[in-house]
Order: sequence, then structure tokens, then C-alpha cells
Amino acid sequence: MGDRSRLACALVTTGALLLGGCGSRIPGTAVPLRITEVERGQVAGYFTKLNEAGDKGNAEQRKLLQDTQHPDYRKQACELKAGTLKMEPTMSTLRTDPDWEPPGQRTHPRGVVYVVAATVTLQDDVGAVGTLIGSLHVVVIDDRAYGFAPCVGG
Repeated sequence: MGDRSRLACALVTTGALLLGGCGSRIPGTAVPLRITEVERGQVAGYFTKLNEAGDKGNAEQRKLLQDTQHPDYRKQACELKAGTLKMEPTMSTLRTDPDWEPPGQRTHPRGVVYVVAATVTLQDDVGAVGTLIGSLHVVVIDDRAYGFAPCVGG
């Protein structure tokens, strides 16, 4: 057998070994990615800024909602026409949501999508108008948190 034949045989054997490894299973249990304190802080910070803007009034909160609307969904944003929102996330429920698509969309948003259970209260000058408990999505892109402006307030 010549050098070329040995080289060809070695390449075929190496290729077969590499391809054979692609179909094998690795023992263990899949676990979700762990959310770091940095990521948790980015999501919590989004809600803190939103509530602080609400404390300053409708115009300030509406501007923040526009500024933090996910960049790929700015045209679909709803406008907070009246009142302000108080959003109280339950951070112990924070998790990634890799399969979520915004309502009416067929694609997953760009960025890392998080979902958290939250209590949302619509307030006017007199007090609470209504309260809902549900899931809210926040997306982090390049260390900045974005949301999806809610359609409430008239």
C-alpha cells in the first residue's frame, strides 16, 4: 500500500469516527439556562424605571414606554392614553421564554426574552382603576431592556 492509499484510508477512518460521534447521546438531564444577577437586575431595572416614570405622570411614562419599546416592534406599540401603570413583577418567577412570539407575530423577537409574573395596576388621579395579574415579557438586547407597550388606558 502506497503513502497516498494510507493517507486516504486514514482520512476515511477519521471522518467515520467524527461522523459517528455526531449521533451519540450524552448522558444527563437538560436544565434551563441560569439567569444571572446582572440579567435579573436589567429586567428589574426596566420595571423600576417604568414605575418611577409613572410617579411623574402620564406624559413621562408614555415617553418611557415609547423609548423602551422593542426596536423591531415600534410600529405595533400601543399608546398609554390616560392614567399611569404600576407594574410589580414577582422576580422569583423570572425565566427565559425562547418560544414566545408577540401577539399577532410569527417570529421570536430579537434578543433574550424573559417572562415574569406581575401585578399591573392602572391608576388615575383618584387611585386604582383596575388591577390585573399576568405574564409580562422583557427583552434584553446589548445589555438594554425593552418591553412591549400595553394597550390600556382608553
